[in-house]
Amino acid sequence: MKITEEMVDYVSALSRLRLPEEEKVKVAAELEQIIGYMDVLNTLDTSGVEPMSHVFPVKNVLRPDVVEPSADRAELLKNAPVPDEAAFLVPKTVE
Repeated sequence: MKITEEMVDYVSALSRLRLPEEEKVKVAAELEQIIGYMDVLNTLDTSGVEPMSHVFPVKNVLRPDVVEPSADRAELLKNAPVPDEAAFLVPKTVE
């Protein structure tokens, strides 16, 4: 596939890059090489290969949830300088 200067301008606009005029020819050649390699990969027979979402196997490493009792609210509120019956009272920070 031939990459034109307009295509390079379009891709650079999508990627929010500003390319100097002298680099556009180089970028077009590099993009042609990349697309050429993709054409080589498209010729490979992948009919027996299982599709995958990651290169490495991914597994969940989180521990299972265990319900445990929390600390006593009255005991925690003893440390508050100005406690309420259910919460810590703090000075108003936003008007």
